[in-house]
Amino acid sequence: MISVGLEFTHDVVVVGGAGHVGLPLAIAFADRGAKVVIYDLSPTAVEGINSGRLPFLEPGAGPMLEAALAAGRLEASTDPAVVGRAENIVVVIGTPVDEHLNPDATTIPRALSTCAPFFRDGQLLVLRSTVYPGVTALVERMIAGLGLEIDVAFCPERIAEHKAMTELFSLPQLISARTEQGRKRAGMLFGQLTDTLVPLEPEEAELAKLFTNTWRYIKFAAANQFYMMANDRGLDFEKIRAALSLDYPRAADLPGAGFAAGPCLFKDTMQLAAFSDNQFSLGHSAMLVNEGLPLYVVSRLEQRFDLATMTVGILGMAFKGGSDDIRASLSYKLRRVLSFRAGAVLTTDPHVTVDPSLTDLDTVLEQADLLIIATPHGEYRDLITDKPVIDIWNMLGNGVKV
Repeated sequence: MISVGLEFTHDVVVVGGAGHVGLPLAIAFADRGAKVVIYDLSPTAVEGINSGRLPFLEPGAGPMLEAALAAGRLEASTDPAVVGRAENIVVVIGTPVDEHLNPDATTIPRALSTCAPFFRDGQLLVLRSTVYPGVTALVERMIAGLGLEIDVAFCPERIAEHKAMTELFSLPQLISARTEQGRKRAGMLFGQLTDTLVPLEPEEAELAKLFTNTWRYIKFAAANQFYMMANDRGLDFEKIRAALSLDYPRAADLPGAGFAAGPCLFKDTMQLAAFSDNQFSLGHSAMLVNEGLPLYVVSRLEQRFDLATMTVGILGMAFKGGSDDIRASLSYKLRRVLSFRAGAVLTTDPHVTVDPSLTDLDTVLEQADLLIIATPHGEYRDLITDKPVIDIWNMLGNGVKV
């Protein structure tokens, strides 16, 4: 357990802590014995957390949340004054990109301005979500302008959704701060969760996080480009991929084809492009491939079917299999394209609860003339239908040709 100083009632406050990044982290710290408070603007999410309800799917987090609440080690609040209670402030507000794909580096300083009146000498401020390179330095200047003695660190999360309660305790943690004291304090904080700490300078850590997500996005783009090449020649990319990677370790990391999106990969690639003064041709090419896959699929379907007279059913609207998270999901881009090209579009998802336009699976299977598995939910592996199924993910094991 992290020791609480005489001036603080809590070990950690997680700012923006009701989301996919902050809540698992808060639960993890509480599980390790820390006294944690979550600050979030959503009254609904805060009420749910205090009642022991998760606002999203995260395997293993539910029982840990209940245990932390029962032990009095976790609470959530919409009152920004709670920021002043804790020795360690962990901020999980990231840097978004605007409608022009430019990062807004002022988002975090603006968000912190709400909490700033409650900052206190002796605190450690940790930026946790992805930030545009230079934002850590920007926050350092902001803190210096307040005249407070607060250490600033950047310790990025690298956790996959639905694996948080495992990876928070197993993955190495990047630790960065401008001063030795800041690095030591950040190391002591995250050393409660994982044994492996990797020190970097703040700008190095900022790029490390962007490189990590961008590299993954580029790998997906390579696979999707290969898929298009093979598919245009009437060949099955998945059959080729399985053959070339069999007992061949140098090809083991070639992913399958599929819609690659979500709240991080595309956004972080665009941040890196902006950082390189838009000279990141590889990143832009990856974006064109991945974002263009829904249109490619629809265009291929138009060559095979009279789409304008057909009802198309999209199976899966979350951005990845097993998830209820629809942020940046390309299933919605697929739906928009089909709304112009098909006679009608029906959508369904076994996990998503925030989209009232969704239909149950049985209705989609009954009314659709053509089905597209857009998200590889495990529920679709046993799909039985006599309708044509477009299965880019090869969920049914019949190949991925369109």
